[in-house]
Amino acid sequence: MAEQRPVLLSLYRAAAQALSPLFHVLFWSRSRSGKEIPERKQERFGRSSIARPNGNLVWIHAASVGETTSALALIETLTAEGYTVLLTTVTVTASELAAKRLPDGAIHQFVPYDAPAPLKRFLDHWSPDLAMVVESEIWPCLFDELRCRKVPFVLLNGRLSDGSLRNWLRVPQTSRFVFDCLDLVLAQSQADAARFRKLGCTNVQVPGNLKFDASELTVDEATLLQLKTQIGERTIWLAALTHPGEDEIVFDAFSSLLRETPDLLLVLVPRHPVRAEEIKTEAEARDFSVVTRSSGDTVTSDTQVFLGDTLGEMGLYYRLAPVTFLGGSFTDVGGHNPVEAALAGSALATGPKVANARAVYKDFWSGGAAVRVSEPSMLAEQIGLLLMDTGRARTQAETARSLVEAGRGALGKSLDLLRPYLAKEKLRRPSEAYSDEGS
Repeated sequence: MAEQRPVLLSLYRAAAQALSPLFHVLFWSRSRSGKEIPERKQERFGRSSIARPNGNLVWIHAASVGETTSALALIETLTAEGYTVLLTTVTVTASELAAKRLPDGAIHQFVPYDAPAPLKRFLDHWSPDLAMVVESEIWPCLFDELRCRKVPFVLLNGRLSDGSLRNWLRVPQTSRFVFDCLDLVLAQSQADAARFRKLGCTNVQVPGNLKFDASELTVDEATLLQLKTQIGERTIWLAALTHPGEDEIVFDAFSSLLRETPDLLLVLVPRHPVRAEEIKTEAEARDFSVVTRSSGDTVTSDTQVFLGDTLGEMGLYYRLAPVTFLGGSFTDVGGHNPVEAALAGSALATGPKVANARAVYKDFWSGGAAVRVSEPSMLAEQIGLLLMDTGRARTQAETARSLVEAGRGALGKSLDLLRPYLAKEKLRRPSEAYSDEGS
């Protein structure tokens, strides 16, 4: 007999169903700030304009850009082997990354809201043969629906913070039921694996962190040469993937650094380009001369801030700058993956709040591959030391790249562990029909 659904989960499902009409208001509100795409609204309610292809379909859900990036190599491998991969994301920026980098044989959709009706429509339409969620995307209704349908279900590149563990342990019956929905957990680290086991996961493996297997970011060499020519011999500092509250910290540090290095050029790339106009206004209010990447204007000797307000060009920005402050680390966002910057050869400094990639940063900090700036007021000093001592910055960047190279291999190990779930004789035959009822 099937295990009875816990009361708390039943209440969650009922509340999500009752509040479903408010999702339209939520979508409208997020659309106004550029966090949703109006013409793709129906995807968030489980409806798709794309037919489900015949054959084996693997569904991978990755919330945002970082999770999507870590899953790309796996998606490329699966499509090359003949599987159709459905990638769902939450954020618009992740959808834009998917549009640029998904291989043939992969489809992008926005994930439906975590409520019974949208999920039912979504699963009825796409009927995945294998489902995977990336890192820490733990949604009770989603997990419950996949359990009811007996879809093989994997947590890929899984991570779980101590805080999340404590929260789940406060509701032991619900947490045991939810995490028991997973057939396999592929954890990033032994510490993560131990946390998942405490929550009742029985099949937990540790292939490593897929983020180390990220490919080097591409860059248009002609554009890079053009910008280097415009900038000349000036010293460059990159503040990458910043979030609200961090731009002010960066500008404060920049003002301080200008006293010692008057020709310093700040390249500032916000995590969400939609914020570029407000950042430009803030910079100009401080009397900084600003050029935006999207304008195509020339960076001159008078330009103090080069605002990277484009998507898909992080490789360009990292290659331009010998020193990078990686954002999301002075806020509660949890930091961003440092691997791409390390592969591009930029020396890294970061704030202390990096829960999203804590295992990677622990190795970087202890191994001398990145600088940990404990307080915003110390950012100017730490960046200044790296800018002045080019030998130190170069050695630090080389150390970071070596750590990344040594950490590679999680993709191959993950694929080996996924093979029993990917065996095509266990999946649906390509000739089988798929129902679109309820879509």
